[in-house]
Amino acid sequence: MSSRKLTVDSELEELQHKSFSYFLHETNPVNGLVIDKTAADWPASIAATGLALASYPVAVERGFMSRAAAVERTLITLRFFWNSPQGPEPDATGNKGFYYHFLDMQTGRRAWQCELSTVDSAFLLAGALTAGMYFIDDTPDEHEIRTLSDALYCRADWQWAQNGGATVTHGWKPESGFLKYRWEGYDEAMLLYIFGLGSPTHPLHESSYIAWTSTYQWEHCYGYDYLYAGPLFTHQLSHIWIDFRGIQDAFMHVKGIDYFENSRRATYVQQRYAIDNPLEFEGYGECCWGVTASDGPGPSTIEVGGIERQFYDYLGRGVPYGPDDGTLAPWAVVASLPFAPEIVLPTLDFCIHQAKLTNSNPYGFKATYNPTYPVKSTNPYGWVSPWHYGLNQGPIVLMIENYRTGLLWQLMRGCQYIATGLQKAGFNGGWL
Repeated sequence: MSSRKLTVDSELEELQHKSFSYFLHETNPVNGLVIDKTAADWPASIAATGLALASYPVAVERGFMSRAAAVERTLITLRFFWNSPQGPEPDATGNKGFYYHFLDMQTGRRAWQCELSTVDSAFLLAGALTAGMYFIDDTPDEHEIRTLSDALYCRADWQWAQNGGATVTHGWKPESGFLKYRWEGYDEAMLLYIFGLGSPTHPLHESSYIAWTSTYQWEHCYGYDYLYAGPLFTHQLSHIWIDFRGIQDAFMHVKGIDYFENSRRATYVQQRYAIDNPLEFEGYGECCWGVTASDGPGPSTIEVGGIERQFYDYLGRGVPYGPDDGTLAPWAVVASLPFAPEIVLPTLDFCIHQAKLTNSNPYGFKATYNPTYPVKSTNPYGWVSPWHYGLNQGPIVLMIENYRTGLLWQLMRGCQYIATGLQKAGFNGGWL
């Protein structure tokens, strides 16, 4: 093994370990809830909590925490979600087997009058199912983990979440009912549809998946034909759990590729867009890319170098059609590691050693940076977000592991609910 390979492995493991530390230290040990971001008095995110549940097996395998500690943390979390209040009341934790996007860190009740989120619930359930697939020892605690993960998944009423339509709604509020938006157009909802189709209790009909894929947008950008979605994370999150290599649904069968290859192409489009740099942002280039849904330096409109620039705060940034304000997300680059290591690893080397974006950060990369935004900064690469987000930390831990060992993919290939969901969606070939 070359010394360079050893250096890459050790640096990836260090980044993985730092990123996982977020879940060790930003979690309520009483209920397992993970704070959405490192801000005072901030609520928990159910998606971040699901990513934590999926990360505990990685931490055990890597020696970041003991199996006993992981079992304890996992069991506390699953017990909380199983026993917390479900119902139409405005201060419940969830309803119909789904959960509110943000929960109070202490009480676990709904925060900010937020929505009952179908996709964030899917990420939570993905974490629970990961735990159930990993903790298979014949002990009372690990048996309970398997029982609870199964029960939580089976409680979600996917048919209710359709609200009479073909596709699935984004969510629901007790004050106003279902949100008007539905999961349409290719995005992170792939996992949601596969979970809904695989349910043995309240399954989506196959027609819901067909309705979803009928809203796809096939594009040709920067020399690549691919299934378009602007933010990079939309090409990554479902792939944390599902190994799409070599399996195809009807849409991809016609196109002659699989969703893994599609994510590889989407990653290359991101880099090519940065090299082309049509909006002339500072820093963009071969090793400076990664536009996604993320934190940002705005909201503000500022003249920079004779150009009036509009900067945003948290927003679903995307390429090549925008919005784009010069804000880049290193975590999203890491999450493409399995798809395109040949361009991701040099970019990580730049971010760590040249831009020094992990320096003095206990959890690795902060959420984002923006070299264009005019700010006095100790970092020569400009504005750096003050925050870490749980939703960013998890994909770093998990996609580094998938790149190195395929652990999550191997575990979830054995999950019958995922296999059933994929088959009902028309996937075949490969490991299926």
